[in-house]
Amino acid sequence: MRPFRFLATIADTDGYSDLIPFARKAEAMGCSGFVIPDHLMGLAPLLPLAQVAAVTERLRVGTFVLNNSLRHPAVLAQELATLDRLSGGRLDIGIGAGWNKPEYDAIGIPFEPVGVRIKKLTEAIAVIKGAFREGPFSFAGEYYTITDLDDIPAPVQQPHPPFFLGGGGKRFLTLAAREAGIIGLAPRIISGDIPRLDAPSITAAATEEKIGWIKDAAGDRFAEIELNTYPTGGPTVVTANARAEAQRRVDRFREQTGAELTVEEVLESPHSYIGSVKELTAKFLELRERFGISSFLIDDLDALGPVVEELAGR
Repeated sequence: MRPFRFLATIADTDGYSDLIPFARKAEAMGCSGFVIPDHLMGLAPLLPLAQVAAVTERLRVGTFVLNNSLRHPAVLAQELATLDRLSGGRLDIGIGAGWNKPEYDAIGIPFEPVGVRIKKLTEAIAVIKGAFREGPFSFAGEYYTITDLDDIPAPVQQPHPPFFLGGGGKRFLTLAAREAGIIGLAPRIISGDIPRLDAPSITAAATEEKIGWIKDAAGDRFAEIELNTYPTGGPTVVTANARAEAQRRVDRFREQTGAELTVEEVLESPHSYIGSVKELTAKFLELRERFGISSFLIDDLDALGPVVEELAGR
């Protein structure tokens, strides 16, 4: 089995004023990575990640995840190669097709059907990987055209830093199975003017289905893929009464989405971190044993610190 890897993150509500001490704390506790999301309503991710890399020694840095619609992939390749060099080869490239329609509306970018966004992402990944290769690079796609692009700096990690692709639909996970070294098992999001969670997609049964899609598409390379998950539908809650907290979450799902989940489905979900430290430690072990999930995004480092310290690297 793969050893456990824990990824720390930080909210930008305070403008990242605690970014440096928090990153150092995450590294000292045993986290292997530090990731920052990519949304227009928050601070941009790449500059803070360069700062994190500068004040740590082993902590990998990454995006969770870049919205491909917001940047031209050749320009992004330059930024990513630069960050990989500044970090001494500690970059993971998290990138996705975009899902949050209000961000598109705010800046006048068409929110195209998911199939189109995935096709654009497929081409963008080809452009980024191609731009990292030595010598002139050309690409003629439906959405991007590159002609004799040369002299983008080479990343330290060759042929390219690991790609992290996360999603919940079959088309996206099929792409991830072909292109990514790390795959995030995400819930599905129902798009609209107000995007909402497809609550049943957080269940263990849905996770099993997603991993089946990945296995089918990855073939022999499935053994090379690291699987990741993260809390959604509610934050981490460390409590001695997990069932009561899970019931509150069941009620909230029903109210917000109309979905009828059970307490057991919430407690066993790879996307719900609810329970005592002992129970959560056992849960992460079970998720690795049952699904092969070994990478976890931690939304509350203080609450889950004892779990991280016990399991990291095991």
